[in-house]
Amino acid sequence: MTLQQSRHLQSLLLGTLAWAIAILIFFPIFWMVMTSFKTEIDAFATPPQFIFTPTLENYLHINERSDYFSFAWNSVVISFSATALCLLIAVPAAYSMAFYETQRTKGTLLWMLSTKMLPPVGVLMPIYLLAKSFGLLDTRIALIVIYTLINLPIVVWMIYTYFKDIPKDILEAARLDGATLWQEMVRVLLPIAKGGLASTVLLSLILCWNEAFWSLNLTSSQAAPLTALIASYSSPEGLFWAKLSAVSTLACAPILIFGWISQKQLVRGLSFGAVK
Repeated sequence: MTLQQSRHLQSLLLGTLAWAIAILIFFPIFWMVMTSFKTEIDAFATPPQFIFTPTLENYLHINERSDYFSFAWNSVVISFSATALCLLIAVPAAYSMAFYETQRTKGTLLWMLSTKMLPPVGVLMPIYLLAKSFGLLDTRIALIVIYTLINLPIVVWMIYTYFKDIPKDILEAARLDGATLWQEMVRVLLPIAKGGLASTVLLSLILCWNEAFWSLNLTSSQAAPLTALIASYSSPEGLFWAKLSAVSTLACAPILIFGWISQKQLVRGLSFGAVK
């Protein structure tokens, strides 16, 4: 076998493996969407039926029972607000750690990341009591603050990593040209790192969108996001798989569409600094 044939075979095997992994990852989503168009009888059928008569009764039931757009709007407001607040805090923090590094920088970053190891249920009671004392139960503000705090370590780490790949000479040249600290960050640093920032924003949005623990414990109706709507379809009578799949599809659709639209920025951000 020649070297060219060996490389072609290797490329073919890697491509096949990539497709197999992609199908494996996508299959649960495909199954969820397919089940959402089944009746409850078809959803429970054994063995599973791949050929069935599609129906929209599950989506009609959700529309009659719940105000989907109210839950979706809460998810949008909470996720985007928490992500924006995260960036406002994380960008200056990552900037100072990346370009004015001290002996305590690594320790501070590790300490921030270690806070993610704490189980959420361990701090549920104090946070619940604080939210109750300040009148923030069942409000968007409570979830925005909490989502910001729990995602801040990851956001700071990611932005710090992207900033470290930017040569300091570029910033020094901007200072020599008379740029202020604000101009240095806004006109020089952020445009260079926009790919990395885009991937960080997308990750933060996904984490906020999918967060269920705090939304279930701190909201009831007014500020409940889509994760709370999904949980409401789990009843003592059992799980209604078709309806649960339909509401899950409606909950996943907005963030999937947003991720598909911003996939170019995501790929650019993930590969930021890989080739110099």
